[in-house]
Amino acid sequence: MFSLMTISIIIMMIAMIVMTLASILSKKATIDREKSSPFECGFDPMNSSRLPFSIRFFLIAIIFLIFDVEIALILPMVMILKFSNLFMWTFTSLIFIFILLIGLYHEWNQGALKWSN
Repeated sequence: MFSLMTISIIIMMIAMIVMTLASILSKKATIDREKSSPFECGFDPMNSSRLPFSIRFFLIAIIFLIFDVEIALILPMVMILKFSNLFMWTFTSLIFIFILLIGLYHEWNQGALKWSN
């Protein structure tokens, strides 16, 4: 018990030191006008550097994040296969994948995956 608490305190101290060093080292000493401009080539921009953000790209990014988290949840299920009831493991895995496929079908049906009109 004592060693676990000691290790936890050491880890928290290391994390605090790293965060403090990162915040100290990331401070900018001076603000350069050229570095703050949208283009660093020295020319004034002809039009705005801010383009409208595509909502379809945002939806694709959200779908990617959902499936990325899904992979992070499915991978441990493979590790516990030999320690769990095979029927419950299969049932849980199929329900999880079925819910994800229903969500993907809904996105497809709503037209979120179409890139051209």
